[in-house]
Amino acid sequence: MRSTQPITNLSLSTAMITRFFKNSVGLRMIIIAALTLLMLLPVSFVENLIYEREARRDEAVQEISSKWGGTQTISGPILEIPYKTLVRQERQNDKGVTTTFMEEITDYIHILPENLRVSATLTPEIRYRGIYQVILYRSKITISGTFLSNGIKELGITPENILWGEAALSLGLGDLKGIKSAINIRYNDTTYSANPGLLSTQVLSQGITIRPPVSSTEKSDFTVELDLNGSTELFFVPVGRETTVQVEAGWGNPSFMGAYLPETREVSTEKFKASWKILHLNRNYPQIWTGNSYAIKESAFGVKLIPGIDEYQKTMRTAKYAIMFLALTFLAFFMVEVLTRRVIHPIQYVLIGLALVIFYTLLLSISEQMNFNRAYWIASIAIIALITLYTRSVLSNTLATVIILGILTVLYGFLFIILQLQDYALLLGSIGLFVILAIVMYITRNIDWFALGKSEPEQSSEPK
Repeated sequence: MRSTQPITNLSLSTAMITRFFKNSVGLRMIIIAALTLLMLLPVSFVENLIYEREARRDEAVQEISSKWGGTQTISGPILEIPYKTLVRQERQNDKGVTTTFMEEITDYIHILPENLRVSATLTPEIRYRGIYQVILYRSKITISGTFLSNGIKELGITPENILWGEAALSLGLGDLKGIKSAINIRYNDTTYSANPGLLSTQVLSQGITIRPPVSSTEKSDFTVELDLNGSTELFFVPVGRETTVQVEAGWGNPSFMGAYLPETREVSTEKFKASWKILHLNRNYPQIWTGNSYAIKESAFGVKLIPGIDEYQKTMRTAKYAIMFLALTFLAFFMVEVLTRRVIHPIQYVLIGLALVIFYTLLLSISEQMNFNRAYWIASIAIIALITLYTRSVLSNTLATVIILGILTVLYGFLFIILQLQDYALLLGSIGLFVILAIVMYITRNIDWFALGKSEPEQSSEPK
């Protein structure tokens, strides 16, 4: 006959462990803290999902931009004049003998305008690739200014070596696919049709060029009109001794970026207007030089047309508060345990924690289909309802259910306010945590934690 003694001993051991867990407040607190940290693992998965969805959005933006026209950076115009110069070279033969000789090469003089005036009007358009939104724009840009070429003598170049007949006026553009009509450049009293390509790539990487007659003594005026398509961003390089730029668009959410902020700006819900004034003293390159000594694009400035709400950034900001939500929600349930003398099983804590994590996936997926604020309330109401009904089923206590409902409502409402007040998020969050801690300390001020476990009845948290 098989002995039942081992089975009986196992049952007694299990019962003792269960009894110890129910009566040990400290042990339950340790387990709850461990579960809170454990829930951060699925939260990290959610954050990776947000990054993935944002990357897919960026791919959609890049795909459309590559066909329409990408970020446009207007550099110039720049007057480029080639000249001959001798450069010392060394050559080594098969026997290792080094020979020094002088070789004539072509280098380039780069002259920037004395003054540069830019006026740009943007007409934004919104295109869609699946569920993703892409901000494009059409632009009308007028560029005018004046060149003085008499500063060449300061470079110490022999006048006979300057190839005036091969000079070119070059204008750098960020994406040539954005050009939607022929570009005519008026230089002095003559209008020239621009051609693609540059005389040199020492300063500009891509753009258009004309070949006007240039001399060492003349003062030259120019005017360029552009019909240019682009995506999201438009930048300018302040190549003038004095550069003034005015940009306006029917878009109510601009972000002014780059090396300089506008001197004046007017932003409303439907449009904006901004102007810059930059002197040559504000940048780190001169009005005239030779070779590839300077990188002028580092001084670029401009505007970015951003969406009113970036759902991925806001969802990620929301996920950053996951540890606070988990800790405060678990704390609320633990306080309910203490006050109602009902013990909640760790598995039930895990289910509640998973519900809190699912909130972020709901928010992410719904915000891709509609306004973020509306998506937030739909997701939060769904999770609050789920946890409240589960609490009612587990505890069978109306007061405890109402307490949990109230706490979750306050938490999600508090987080929504923090998201709206980005500049004051840290201040508001700190005050909120202080108030929560003060409330917990007040409620638990008269609890005898040492005697709590002894006084707790052995009740199950299983629903009846």
